[in-house]
Formats: sequence, structure tokens, C-alpha cells
Amino acid sequence: MLMLMLPANFNAFLACSSIAFVILLFLRRRRWAAWAKDLLHAHHHLKVPQLNDLTQQENPFYRRVSLYLDSLPSVANADSINLLSGRRRHNDVILSPDDDQVIADTFLGSRLSWLNRVDRDDRNNVVSRCFVLTMRKRDRRRILKPYFNHIHAVADDAEERRRELSIHTNCNGGWKSAAFDHPASFESLVIGHDLKTRIQLELEMFARSKQYHHKLGRVWKRSYLLYGPSGTGKSSFIAAVANFLNYDVYNLNMWQVIDDADLNGLLLQTSSKSVVVVEDLDRYVAENPRSRVSTSALLNFMDGISNFQAERIMIFTMSSKDGVDSALLRPGRIDVHIYFPLCDFNSFKTLANNYLGVKEHKLFPQVEEIFQSGRTMSPAEISELMLVNRSSPTRALKSVITALESSARNTRKAPPLVMSDSASSSPTADDCDGSAWKETLPKEFRKLYGILRMKSGKKSATYDPEQEILER
Repeated sequence: MLMLMLPANFNAFLACSSIAFVILLFLRRRRWAAWAKDLLHAHHHLKVPQLNDLTQQENPFYRRVSLYLDSLPSVANADSINLLSGRRRHNDVILSPDDDQVIADTFLGSRLSWLNRVDRDDRNNVVSRCFVLTMRKRDRRRILKPYFNHIHAVADDAEERRRELSIHTNCNGGWKSAAFDHPASFESLVIGHDLKTRIQLELEMFARSKQYHHKLGRVWKRSYLLYGPSGTGKSSFIAAVANFLNYDVYNLNMWQVIDDADLNGLLLQTSSKSVVVVEDLDRYVAENPRSRVSTSALLNFMDGISNFQAERIMIFTMSSKDGVDSALLRPGRIDVHIYFPLCDFNSFKTLANNYLGVKEHKLFPQVEEIFQSGRTMSPAEISELMLVNRSSPTRALKSVITALESSARNTRKAPPLVMSDSASSSPTADDCDGSAWKETLPKEFRKLYGILRMKSGKKSATYDPEQEILER
């Protein structure tokens, strides 16, 4: 009888064991699932909280990640996006991922994803926010540090572009500040297309040349001289440079400077990433022969000796270089000379397109004939006539014709654009065609120089604003 009962007990034991195993497996399903997922996918998750859990203070890296994600093109692929107005230009629209959206990214051949995770309580109030970065574990050691450096670099650039610019004017030994919201851009400037391209390339290379200037042991600055009659666009050019580089503007009124110490003190109060402007320098030098600001202090200011801030553009304006001491204009002190002439027919057509939306008109031949006769006006005078009569292009052009016919000013042949080589120690005019300076310039500058020298060789006997000569 005992022998007959063993199989039944054994079968029950097996059944109980099977049930227990299934229950145990069911209870451990999450651990098994996590193990399987880790085995198959091998992903790593890194969380960037908005607030520090201990101090509840804001985590600065959270904002930088937010700026970085807003700059990614893949934000447009998210199912839900926030549309935000730009701070500086209200017409700009910024795309920002909504809550719990996943944003894809790639870096050094690795695919990454960011989750904008938001935790809420029972009343739908936000409890916490964080970004969760997901990457493959095998990529972590290889890309994590350079990826974070990349995030910081992009965030720095985005933050710089979003910040509001300021214009500062000296008064009583200090600076008074106001918001700088000038709309000028290189696209709106009435200058030759080639000149625009050269200046923009020059500025872009300057902004990236920190290590180059440091290697040479030189102050990281670039100086421009803008000269020509009033109303030819010098002020608009300054505003366009500031907007292009996203730099603040310091408008230094030399008539308000008391002495050398005051000048140095004002410069020490300026910041990097700025455009320092000195207008009508020729008039100041001519009308203040006994100025309390010494010539040496002025020259040191122009050289950058009195200026300890890096990454700075310095712009000086003059009506004419005639009669100005050549020591003020030597290469190294002034890097780029740009002449702003009175209006010619090409400039007139640009103004007509900008102000009237007219590219061709039956009155254009008559206007061209007047310009060819030598009559001219400043771009500011012509643009004002167009602005007042913008509702009727024909009336606007007739008013310009009448004003040109009564104008007593004649066109003047424009001198070439001069870009001096500030990398040489004390260059002279004889050094312009030499080759020694080329060894001290980066590859991009040498390439640009070669292209522009080829263009300048094709220059005709008559002046063409699209083919200014570039000299070093």
C-alpha cells in the first residue's frame, strides 16, 4: 500500500515545485526584465535635475542643457513643441521641447536621446523637472567628456546670441548705459557685395582667433578706420558690426574725457566682447591741439596698451584723412581703412530696392545719366527722400532727380580698401608686397589674401566699388 502511494506524493511534489517556481519567477519578473534589457540593449541613463536635491538651488547645467536642446534641429520632430519669442528680436521664434518629449541627437557617431521629464503630483502640480540622457554604455567612456564640452560650447554661443546688447556713453568719468536695439545688418548696408563679404569673413576669423593672438603675444583686438562725408553709412556700419558679432557698444566721446587718467579709467570699465567707437577723431585732433589728453595716451589707447580687455573691436571715424598725423594711422594701430563715398548709381539702385521695393524703373536711365555727369548726394539724403515718398516710387524718384540736379557736389573717386597687417612689428608701405608677413598669418588669412590679390590684379582704370583693392 505504501508503494502505491509514492507516485501520487511525488507527482504532488512536482506540481507544488512547479507552481513555486512560477510564482518566484513572477515575483522576480522586473529584475529579470531589467537584466534582459541591460543584456540586450546595454544603455546608460544620466539625469540632469533642475534643482539640487539637497540645497534646492538651481542646477546651472540644467539651463545649459536646455539651451543646447533648443538649438538641435531634431526639436522640430517632437510631437509637442513650445514656440517662444526671441528676447532680442521679437520676430524670431525659438522651438523648445514640451514636457515628456524625447529629442534625438548624434555625437561622434553615437546615437543619443534626451527626455524632458516632468513629475507631477495628484493635483497636476509640477514636483520636479529633469533631463534624462540615454546612451549606450559602451560609448560612455569615449564620448561623455567631449559631449559635455560640446554642450557647453553650444550653450555659450546660444546664450551670447540671446543676450540683450547695450550701448554705453561716457559721462563724468563713467559710463551711462541703455539698451542697444539698432536694426542695422550687413544685408541692409549700401556698400559693395564683395566688401561686405570680406568684412564679414574678417570678423568671423577675428572671433575665432583667441589662441592665435595668444600664441603671438598680441592683444586680441581689431581696429577699423571709417572715413568719408557725413551721411554715407559709417554709423550704420558700426551698428551692423555690433549686431553681427553680438557685441556691446562703447561710444567714447573724447570731448568728455578730462585727462590721461580719465581715459585709462574709462577703458578699464569696459568689457570684453565689445565695440569701442571714437567718432570724428580728425576733428578732435585738429580742434584740440592743447588737449589735456596727451598724444602718447591716445596712441597707447589705439595700440591697446592701455586696454587690458581682450576680444574687442575698435572703430574710429573721420571725415577725411587729409592733414591727420600718419602716426595715428600706421598699420598695427589701424588695421583696416574703409572709405565711405557719396552715392553712385549702384548705391542708388540698392537704396531704391530697400526703400521702394523697385529694382527697375523707367526713370532709372535719367538718374544714371545725372550720376555720370558727376552730380551726387549722400546715401542718407537720398534715402530720406525715398522714405518720405515711399507710397509712390515714381514721385520718390522724381524728387531724387530734382535734388540731384540742384546738388553742387560732385563724385569723388574712392580710394581703395586698405587692410593693414597688424601681425608685423612695424610695417611700412614698402612691406605691402613682401612675403615675410605671410608666415605669421594663419592659413585662412593667406588663402583670403591670395584670392583678393588675384581680384585686385583685374582692377580696371575706373573705380568699381565691387572690386576694392586689398593691401597689406
